[in-house]
Amino acid sequence: MARVETSSSRPYHLVIFGASGFTGQFVVEEVARTASEGPKGTLKWAVAGRSKQKLEKVVEQAAGVLSKPELRTEVDIIVADVEEPDSLAAMCKQAVIVLNCVGPYRFFGEAVVKACVENGAHHIDISGEPQFLEGMQLNYNSQAADKGVYVIGSCGFDSIPADMGVLYTRDQFKGKHIMKCKQSLYTHSNSKNEQGASIHDGTWQSAIYGLADKQKLQSLRRKFNHKPLPTVGSKLKRRGALFFSNEIQQYTLPFMGTDPSVVKRTQRFLAEEQHATPVQYGAYAGIGGIGNVFKLMFAGMIFWFLVKFSFGRNLLIKHPEFFSFGFFTKAGPSRKQMEDSAFQFAFYGEGYTDGADPSQGKPNGKIRTLVRGPEAGYVATPIAMVQAALTMLNESTALPKKGGVYTPGAAFVNTTLVNRLNKHGFQFSVI
Repeated sequence: MARVETSSSRPYHLVIFGASGFTGQFVVEEVARTASEGPKGTLKWAVAGRSKQKLEKVVEQAAGVLSKPELRTEVDIIVADVEEPDSLAAMCKQAVIVLNCVGPYRFFGEAVVKACVENGAHHIDISGEPQFLEGMQLNYNSQAADKGVYVIGSCGFDSIPADMGVLYTRDQFKGKHIMKCKQSLYTHSNSKNEQGASIHDGTWQSAIYGLADKQKLQSLRRKFNHKPLPTVGSKLKRRGALFFSNEIQQYTLPFMGTDPSVVKRTQRFLAEEQHATPVQYGAYAGIGGIGNVFKLMFAGMIFWFLVKFSFGRNLLIKHPEFFSFGFFTKAGPSRKQMEDSAFQFAFYGEGYTDGADPSQGKPNGKIRTLVRGPEAGYVATPIAMVQAALTMLNESTALPKKGGVYTPGAAFVNTTLVNRLNKHGFQFSVI
């Protein structure tokens, strides 16, 4: 069972590391907004980062946005730097849970995980980088288990909606839990507004380095020496590189983010630790009409060429707006843009009803579910991250029996996280 109590030497339930970063500032606001949901109605928390001045500014901003002037005196500030291990250790010794918002994680994440594990703080991040996430599992799972520390990755838009959405779909299926998400169609819809939509370029950088290091990820995965997961009934058919989806009426591509990696790791954990039948899963992204297809093809060819070379990566990083047609920007979206944006996942599940024999034919039961929510990167992500932390603090007995490096689904499968998210702007539903 996770240790979640504060003490005189570990005074903070939560420490937000990287609080002055673009995403971190919104995590600060979300923690302040939901502090009453902490253990026994209280939450002791602090912000951490390299610059005391910037951290003070972020707390001041949150106090103004939320009309909570008390934040100015109630929220403590910790100076810590990923390049100074002693400062990380001092920070982790004071925290029950560290909310790590410092990315790209492939460069800055491991030092924080290491400090958390060595100093007894649980770790939650919002990484969408499979190489980092799987590397932490390979390198720190045993040590975290020995220390009773829970390291839970991808607790943001990557990948709580996908991972918890698959589990929700499985649990809502009326029949045996031997189903598959034949298609998991992801759409990101934005209301029409004069500003359009954008994402901060930190995510852009993660994508650049992730594709550049694709071979390293394959090499990393071979070190696990995993056996193939068992399948029940017919196998999931993978779709091609581009197709028109009748379900969402958009052209669709295989989703290249971290969701497939995270969901598969969850299903492996549930199969090996809880003897559950794994759900087969495929993830796809809706990209819109034919105009978007040509735009994406053009941008994609340039991106794939440039990402192979150091000079190309430098160009992509230096000019995110140009190469992404304005979708990624150094400034990130405005609050107006965030208010006018939303996301939607649609899950199309198939399985076998009670009494059906999987060996005798195709699945005879179907289910469709939706996971909807506000703007993905800086509204939904802070909500998901903070609710994951509050779930840990309030439902520690429902977590896996021992510490380790976990996906959201593996960590929270027996908790009320979905219900908590439903109360905070998400909507998990059967349609």
